[in-house]
Amino acid sequence: MKPLVSIIIPVYNAAKFLPDTINSILNQTYRNWEVILVDDKSTDNSVEIIGKYISNNIKLIKLDKNYGPGFARNKGVDSAKGKLICFLDADDLWKKDKLEKQVNFTITNNYHFTYTSYVYSNKFGKETSCVVKVPLKVKYHDYLKNTIITTSTVMFDMCYFDKKDLYMPNLKRGEDGATWLRILKKIDYAYGLNEDLALYRISRNTLSSNKLLSIKCIWHLYRKVESLSILKSTYYFIFYTFNTIKKRIG
Repeated sequence: MKPLVSIIIPVYNAAKFLPDTINSILNQTYRNWEVILVDDKSTDNSVEIIGKYISNNIKLIKLDKNYGPGFARNKGVDSAKGKLICFLDADDLWKKDKLEKQVNFTITNNYHFTYTSYVYSNKFGKETSCVVKVPLKVKYHDYLKNTIITTSTVMFDMCYFDKKDLYMPNLKRGEDGATWLRILKKIDYAYGLNEDLALYRISRNTLSSNKLLSIKCIWHLYRKVESLSILKSTYYFIFYTFNTIKKRIG
């Protein structure tokens, strides 16, 4: 039996991206999955679009107000039934063999936490030439230097975790990275599959493209979340800056 994979998608005003994102799951060569879309009180027609896809293995959870992506993902985790849990952002895409390759990579090697390489796409979801290759493994201190693990590429084997281990903190930004760091304090490594199996969408208006917010986020992560000293924070920030530039130029 192939293990069930739970795919959790937080949704907020993502109507223009949702058809492509959901179809990238429907087109997967690996078929044993469930999708849990958690609408974070969208004000556009996201819920209406999701309604067209509801089925036995695609469900919608509607929140009563806008809580943020971390809270929405936590609600999805609560409802997940899979042995494996993945996250996919509502504007990102997966290549058709993403699940098949990553499930095999995770299960065959008895890995607890895996991630893959990815490629940047433009606002239309078309691949650019910028591919982010990932290291074969990452430990806690490695991730402080290089936030290489992106949310839409992770996979967790829930044989080794409680659901609360995946709960994300209530942060305005960087809740995913804070979660990876917390998990990496409990396990030795996360392991990378160095194939670009996801498309990470970049547009001028997205938070992920705002460099100033990214800088504030990583500094807050060092100082307030991880309680690092100014000296250690500066040390890791130098590596973070270098690696961020390296990722963007491919």
